[in-house]
Amino acid sequence: MGTPKEPKPAKYFVALLSPEIDLLSAVEKDLSVVLGNVDVRSETLSWTASKFYENEMGVGLLRRFLSFERLMSPEKLADIKLATQGVEERYRRVYSAGGGRRVNLDPGYLEAGKVVLASTKNASQRIFLRGGVFAEATLLYYGGEFHACAYTYLDYQWPETLRFLKICRDCYLEQLRQID
Repeated sequence: MGTPKEPKPAKYFVALLSPEIDLLSAVEKDLSVVLGNVDVRSETLSWTASKFYENEMGVGLLRRFLSFERLMSPEKLADIKLATQGVEERYRRVYSAGGGRRVNLDPGYLEAGKVVLASTKNASQRIFLRGGVFAEATLLYYGGEFHACAYTYLDYQWPETLRFLKICRDCYLEQLRQID
């Protein structure tokens, strides 16, 4: 029989999506209030995964990933998802201009063996956390690299995203060595 114990802290990251490059930088400051200092920043990539967000946000979408220095418990995922929704809301267009989001923020965390995303949408592979937030293990790490699951979003399979996450994982493992 196993004995329940707290997991190691996780490394949190946020995926940002917006057609406005300057907005990505402004939102980064808001995210730092919630999650602490940024320690890894991806390049800014053109969004080519789908047209899903274009009706709401416009064309020419840009994707950027940020990870944060401070390690936190995985149990904070729902809190962080709700906080990032508050940041999205701050930047929402006024109703007369369509009322849509100007930025989409998707937080997650990584541990040595997986990448976990937060979502407000239920699906067969998602586990309910609380407050309308679900968790999904979307990438698994083995054999020296991340591997997608059948349901993993396309942008999490991009080589640039996998490179960013590998850098984050290396940073995370070094942070764990320093606190052990």
